[in-house]
Amino acid sequence: MKQLEGQIRIPSGCAISAVISKNGRRMTGEKIIESMRPMHDRSNGLGGGFAGYGIYPEYHDFFALHVFFTNPACRVECEAYLKDKVEIVKQEFIHVRKTSGITDAPMIRRYFVAPMPYALQASQMDEKEFVARIVMKINTGIKGAYVFSSGKNMGVFKAVGFPEDVGSFYRLDEYEAYCWTAHGRYPTNTPGWWGGAHPFALLDYAVVHNGEISSYDANRRFMEMFGYKCTLQTDTEVITYIADFLLRRQGLNLTELSSVIAAPFWSTIAGKSEAERTRLTYLRTVFSSLLVTGPFSIVLSFTGGLLALNDRLKLRSMVVGEKDDRVLIASEEAAIRAMEPDASNIYAPAGGEPVIVRVKEGLF
Repeated sequence: MKQLEGQIRIPSGCAISAVISKNGRRMTGEKIIESMRPMHDRSNGLGGGFAGYGIYPEYHDFFALHVFFTNPACRVECEAYLKDKVEIVKQEFIHVRKTSGITDAPMIRRYFVAPMPYALQASQMDEKEFVARIVMKINTGIKGAYVFSSGKNMGVFKAVGFPEDVGSFYRLDEYEAYCWTAHGRYPTNTPGWWGGAHPFALLDYAVVHNGEISSYDANRRFMEMFGYKCTLQTDTEVITYIADFLLRRQGLNLTELSSVIAAPFWSTIAGKSEAERTRLTYLRTVFSSLLVTGPFSIVLSFTGGLLALNDRLKLRSMVVGEKDDRVLIASEEAAIRAMEPDASNIYAPAGGEPVIVRVKEGLF
């Protein structure tokens, strides 16, 4: 029988979605969950997740560590390590609801922490670097313990399952955030496991990604020279560390970050003004190992804003829309309409063109 157009679904792998209020208005997780339903076939049930910003206002001065434990012994070891480095002002199991689509859950705990003053002083680091190294130490040195979220006033929630089920499992309808991102996973060459679901986060940076990173080994080797360790068995993890390295440690801005990971072709650079040509040549030369190749669309979220970006050839779909003070981003327009049926100014950014949205200054 002849197949007609539209009768066969060939997904382009993974689904991403995001919404942010430029006025800092907090929204429950219900709409971001709804945005994933029309993109259900982009996932295969092997990973889903969300990141929310502004969800812990009562603990906004403390780093919120979300941790998976595969057994009680690694929890004991991890907590002993933490107590030597940080003050734990509150700890608890993350509250979940029983959902048929989520099974084999590990222990999932949450710790609100602040570096011990003596330990921070002895380390000669600032508090962000201090906490980042704690995360790396736990994820590489304590078998069965994985810190999957470590920022202030934000949190990542992820699991093996379809994203709609993951959102229900974590009760995201009970949280309020000024920015949400979401991901439905369709892994092609890496395992489906709880730590390998998106978003990937370090401190307040969190990344959701649709695509495949063919430059992963080069990117990973470069980042490991600066103390980052890729332990979560999927290529997307390295993008998070690249963002942290370039933005926090190197002091680049978001436009410059985009010009590194989705660097313009040399032929494009040649046609720029002298000042722009000099800037882009510097970034491509100094950070050549951080060019991300392969098809991708990503959303990088952080305290007070987000960045959406396609690869230079736009080999993965991504659309942007607006509604009042909200900016909405997704792999498909249908997902935007699920959040805001009357969204307007919907367009598809060009390959390598960053979409940068910030909450109004002073709100966060």
